[in-house]
Amino acid sequence: MALLVASAIPLVLAIFPICGEAARRRLKSSWAIALLDSLGVEVEADLTHVVPGALLVSNHISWIDIYVINSVLPAAFVSKEEVRHWPLIGWLAARNDTIFLRRGSRGHAKIINQEIAGILGQGKHVAVFPEGTTTDGTHLLHFHAALLQPALAAGRPVLPVGISYWEIDGQRSLAPRYDGDISMGQCTRAILGRKRLIARLVTTPPRGMNGEDRRQVAAEAREAISLAAGLPPPSNPPEKSAGLPVAMRSGDHPTGSLNPVPADLA
Repeated sequence: MALLVASAIPLVLAIFPICGEAARRRLKSSWAIALLDSLGVEVEADLTHVVPGALLVSNHISWIDIYVINSVLPAAFVSKEEVRHWPLIGWLAARNDTIFLRRGSRGHAKIINQEIAGILGQGKHVAVFPEGTTTDGTHLLHFHAALLQPALAAGRPVLPVGISYWEIDGQRSLAPRYDGDISMGQCTRAILGRKRLIARLVTTPPRGMNGEDRRQVAAEAREAISLAAGLPPPSNPPEKSAGLPVAMRSGDHPTGSLNPVPADLA
């Protein structure tokens, strides 16, 4: 895995700047597949409901979620501004279509909304984790509805995506969980300790194209993701949020980035 991370540097320096968009997507997908394969993770994807230029809305379990998504649906991910300044990780993130959000600044949130809308308008995907942090994969947290607003304001579809992890014997796996006090090292060792894991990604019908408000779309997306991930129906409504900076609040674990290495995106 270390060799794969190291290989991302020349890829970003020499290849990405001269690639067309289609080639960049293929490279992101290939790199993600290679990283997951090095961890013994196989992706099974149901892409029945994929449409161009969708806001991908997913539950969040592990730092490898971003690579599971990128392996089949290469996307730009939203990250907190602090990640930009991290050694190596921030440099790689800044050159891999990451959208950086300055928390607590509504003016900056407006700019970010426009940036997201612009990417979606080009037929490319943007991905967000509306729970704002990770879980052990057995339940869903509140959804921050404000994260869906850029797509709705731009008239772009919201595509709920359910992620779940399974052992080769068909049992749900907790090995990839990256929540609570679990470190990235502990999470990675738990994954490597399994002979093979299945990462299941299931798309559901797009939402938000009929004038629904963001809370309604968030509630529908949460229900759809719960079903797609094989979880019990959610009992709590999506968490209300006054704006995008507040909605991005989370704990200390990753919440999604297109980096070739894990990043803390809250």
